[in-house]
Amino acid sequence: MVSESLSLSAFKPDLRSSQRTQIQRGITIRLLRVISLLTLDTLSLASAWKLGTFDSTQSLPLLNLSLLLTIFISSDLYKAGVNRRNYIRIIKGTSISFLLLLLITCLYAPQIDIPRSSFLLPWLLSIILICTARYLFDAGTNILRKQGAVRHAIYLITDANEQKEQINLLNQENCYIIQGVNDSSCLDLANREQTLNKLRQLGIAEVFISWNSIKNRLHICWHFYNAGITIRILPSTHELYHPKSEVWMLGELPCLTISAPIIAGSDFWIKRIFDLVCSTILLIAFSPLYVSIAILIKLDSPGPILFKQDRVGLHGKKFKIWKFRTMVTDAEKLQAALEAKNEIKDGVLFKLKDDPRITNVGKFLRHYSLDELPQLFNIVLGEMSLVGPRPLPLRDVERFKTTHFIRQEVLPGITGLWQVSGRSDIDNFEDGVKLDITYIENWSIWLDLRILFKTVGVVFNKTGAY
Repeated sequence: MVSESLSLSAFKPDLRSSQRTQIQRGITIRLLRVISLLTLDTLSLASAWKLGTFDSTQSLPLLNLSLLLTIFISSDLYKAGVNRRNYIRIIKGTSISFLLLLLITCLYAPQIDIPRSSFLLPWLLSIILICTARYLFDAGTNILRKQGAVRHAIYLITDANEQKEQINLLNQENCYIIQGVNDSSCLDLANREQTLNKLRQLGIAEVFISWNSIKNRLHICWHFYNAGITIRILPSTHELYHPKSEVWMLGELPCLTISAPIIAGSDFWIKRIFDLVCSTILLIAFSPLYVSIAILIKLDSPGPILFKQDRVGLHGKKFKIWKFRTMVTDAEKLQAALEAKNEIKDGVLFKLKDDPRITNVGKFLRHYSLDELPQLFNIVLGEMSLVGPRPLPLRDVERFKTTHFIRQEVLPGITGLWQVSGRSDIDNFEDGVKLDITYIENWSIWLDLRILFKTVGVVFNKTGAY
């Protein structure tokens, strides 16, 4: 299993990065919709003021327009589907904009001498004209869609027993062109790249995937996310959730939508820049500490200051991890004799609380995780990140099950969700892998920052450290 993993291309990117810069697919139609609605709302409001009052300054309609558009945007009235047809929300938003305008003129512009009753007619006309314009926009869009225009190219991935029902459901929406249907096997590792290439060739903007097809491999969402393709998950159960998703209605059926970013991989670029900047600053700031630790190690026991070990990183590629030496020089040779005392239940990892190989200075360094500081050099070299699943030795990876290799799809880190959720106190490898998978599926810049802040507390409290 390891040899197969290690043969993967060293240039294959992190799961969360994009192989090429891509703009979100289908964005042209979305922009046209937003621009059209903004134009209609602006013209409707301008017409309402023109027809409703004969003596007003130009500042009032402009201020009213800025208030109205701000409220409409924050109320999601320019989003697709039922949002733009939410006439109750349109009436509320329009009314609030006029109330705010009235309040502003009373408190901050008393020099504008206009009867307050003059606001009433523009308000009523604004509601009528905006709602009418949006109704006509919808009616015109539906006519065009019946002619086969202004439709979203989609692809359906679902098992054979659900295909007919879900195709009928999508056809009822009258806004999609189903360019192809496939079963869940197209998401398998062997078929995944071929599927994504096919979707690119077809110009697919959205992929509908049944919950049964994706529930055990939600990390797949990153591949579509970085291809600029929006995912819509069709539920087979009412109990479903994905951290990057939002609920969206398909007819009367609640679905999950994972929208593609405007620029694919942009979050990961920010992560990489953050890693480089922080690791460089920390290397400079901690240089006196590095020297002090080096002296203590030399005084404590014979041997090198730094410990180098082969670890398995991104896509199974081996690299040398750097740590301050915390054990005697022949520690790896002595491990075979200690395997019977391994405290990890399933035996994948090797952990021993009172490991006799650890030196006196090593115990101190491990308690405060100071032995990990040289890995900042691994970050600069692009082999690691500040936050990610910990890179494991070859001995551990050789004992992986197939499901464990998802850990190798992202850059390994100095700290991670596993480390701030118990560190060495977690005595079952499966529990640790679940935390790593949770991190991969939930990843965001903010999650990394939360883990880094938690790491500081964990280190100072020496939680689970040995």
